[in-house]
Amino acid sequence: MITTAKRLDIIEEYYFSSKLREVRQLAAEGKPIINMGIGSPDLSPSQSVVDAIQEAMQDVNAHQYQSYQGLPELRKSMADFYQNNFNVELNPNTEILPLMGSKEGIMHISLAFLNEGDHVLIPNPGYPTYTSVTNLVGAVPVYYDLTEANNWEPDFEALEKLDLSKVKIMWIGYPHMPTGARGSLALFEKLVAFAKKHQILLINDNPYSFVLNDNPMSLLQISGAKEVVLELNSLSKTFNMAGWRVGMVLGNAACIDAVLKVKSNMDSGMFFGIQKGAIAALNSDKSWFESMNEIYKKRRVLTEVLAEKLGCKVYKEGVGLFVWAKLPEGIISAEAFIDQILHEKHIFVAPGTIFGSNGEGYIRFALCVKEEKVQEAIDRF
Repeated sequence: MITTAKRLDIIEEYYFSSKLREVRQLAAEGKPIINMGIGSPDLSPSQSVVDAIQEAMQDVNAHQYQSYQGLPELRKSMADFYQNNFNVELNPNTEILPLMGSKEGIMHISLAFLNEGDHVLIPNPGYPTYTSVTNLVGAVPVYYDLTEANNWEPDFEALEKLDLSKVKIMWIGYPHMPTGARGSLALFEKLVAFAKKHQILLINDNPYSFVLNDNPMSLLQISGAKEVVLELNSLSKTFNMAGWRVGMVLGNAACIDAVLKVKSNMDSGMFFGIQKGAIAALNSDKSWFESMNEIYKKRRVLTEVLAEKLGCKVYKEGVGLFVWAKLPEGIISAEAFIDQILHEKHIFVAPGTIFGSNGEGYIRFALCVKEEKVQEAIDRF
């Protein structure tokens, strides 16, 4: 018997990896499953993006190994995207590193900066991968509370009371996943000041800025942020390219170089055609975002009706790709609640508990289901 590494003892299979097997099995049995659990866009990239990858197939360089830092024109497009949308100036040669999806960036950053025993500040609720990666590299998760009473923003008085002497990294993500809280530049200023005071690498996970959000923001907009900040971003949600696996990490040049040391030992460059498609996406004009948000607005209205039909109270201030809703009084377990809906009504939504203990009493709906399917879900009740 070959034994597994001890690090696997403290992590579990990603919730959606295991739960979706159950959902697929129900569908295979003929159950009319409506999947509102996972944020995988069902819409397509623009035609210009599809054309770009098709045309790239004829390029003489298309099938060779690519640079670990990506094509220069891809990094330039990423820099232009940040300049045009956030008024953030970045050096495409030293302050930007393309990624095969921003999720891999969480691992690369953790490997680059965390030693065994280092502490990591992780939002509760928040993206589960922050915890699993922290555990995989032998660091220690330290959770800080986000609550509806505080608009899902950190309580800085509570943060200052923590033992921060071993904290190396702090994860944030605004617009927030799973709640959709917007954040603000005032909040970002406080976070940057906190990171500087305690010499913490502050990382903003920022893939939802352009979904149902009339005021996209970047942590890098804050003066002096580059001293202590990295930001992750992704084309998955913004441009319906989740399966393409294109993301980026941006910010402090020395930190980017450290991440590159890890990344260059993990892959052999991003496929040429995907890079060309990403360039086309990043050069999209405002009409792209407007057209996507018209669709998502209609879906959100219907999804809120569904949530309220279940007796839930919707967090109306939320933006991004999800609807966050508080369960009715008296419901003890979010997971039992969603399992009942799954098996009785064949509708899958995500329990808030998978994002942390502060997610108990909440559920999350993804806006990745066509309007007629959301209406069908409503009709089932």
